[in-house]
Amino acid sequence: MSEPTSVLDASALLAYLQDERGADVVQEALVQGAAISTVNWAEVLYKLAQHGQDPDTVVEHLSALGLLHNAIQFYPLDAAHALIIAKLVLPTRSIGLSLGDRACLALAWSLGLPAFTADRDWMSLSLDIPVTLIR
Repeated sequence: MSEPTSVLDASALLAYLQDERGADVVQEALVQGAAISTVNWAEVLYKLAQHGQDPDTVVEHLSALGLLHNAIQFYPLDAAHALIIAKLVLPTRSIGLSLGDRACLALAWSLGLPAFTADRDWMSLSLDIPVTLIR
């Protein structure tokens, strides 16, 4: 397994999985290797379950495609990430980022990688974290 070159927000991975606009950008990130926090992975599965998809089936399908643990590497969050997430509250409050959004940004910052998102509001952030808007 090679080192990831980007960190995916739940919105980016969902765009890919649902073949939405920007899926091609995420596909390229997956080809190069991408990271996702377990918080954002939970958010992806949660959103898909809300739309009637069985989480076990989703995991089986993505595993069969070779995406899980290959193209997508999972990163659990730890105490250092929790501190970064908390430090992101004030600089991101004006655009109302969620805990999951901040988890993605914290992982991207800790790995020194760009965060991929479909959330246009992230482009207004003044952080030392590169953000790639997928659409």
